[in-house]
Amino acid sequence: MGYRCFEVSRDNGVAQLVMCRPEKANSMNDDFWRELPDILDILDQTGDVRVCVLSAKGKNFSAGMDFSFFAKPEFATLDNARQREVLIDVVGKLQGVFNRLETVRFPVIAAVQGACIGGGLDMIAACDLRYASLEAQFSIEEINIGLVADLGSLQRLPLLMPEGLVREMAYTGQKIDAKRALENGLVNQVFETHEEMMGEVMAIAKQIAAQSPLAISATKKAFNHARDHGLRDGLEYMRVLQGAMLEPTDIGAVMKAKAGKTDVQFKDSLSLLTGGVKKK
Repeated sequence: MGYRCFEVSRDNGVAQLVMCRPEKANSMNDDFWRELPDILDILDQTGDVRVCVLSAKGKNFSAGMDFSFFAKPEFATLDNARQREVLIDVVGKLQGVFNRLETVRFPVIAAVQGACIGGGLDMIAACDLRYASLEAQFSIEEINIGLVADLGSLQRLPLLMPEGLVREMAYTGQKIDAKRALENGLVNQVFETHEEMMGEVMAIAKQIAAQSPLAISATKKAFNHARDHGLRDGLEYMRVLQGAMLEPTDIGAVMKAKAGKTDVQFKDSLSLLTGGVKKK
């Protein structure tokens, strides 16, 4: 299937999702919001994807929301409650797109170069891991156009970074560079060039793809639940999750591979498209 805003590929459990509107700084238009959840659903349902790398073509990762989006009728006038109710629904649906990055069964790794502002920052905040090249810059851009950031930055970033810095970014609209992003926990690592970053990110993705997909999926679920529910509830959830998802055959495969000094090969997760039934 062809997409306007993304190029999608899969190889040995690693999916690459590349934003491909560099001439528009990979800004987020209507096509973006339609395509991203569709792509994530497909990747999640097939069962053969174990990790996804989210990157972008061109000088910039993403300039955030495309201004054409604000020309939609929903934004033309908001002078009564019925029209504002529609806007509330629109924002909820957009939030749901980035929420999907958290609910897919596999980790999502963001690889950022150049500008990552507004919606771009909302998006990477919902990813599992974030890496940047040296020239990357991050900002909560919405305040600079008279808006409140509404797609996750104000909620997720304080879980990753000092809240004082997030408030500074949100109130001033000022950018932080890759070095400051690294020092304050937004990104895992910074690289000199985009090429160096992508090489290392793909190496990390392959390491993840070599692990048990069930164990990786359960680990992601445990992280997200603990973040949202706290220590005690997180431990209780983990107890049940371990009982539900521990797979003896995966553990046995590891032991056999170690004994034979060979690489372990795990089975893919089951497809959600067929209800777990393999096609003949």
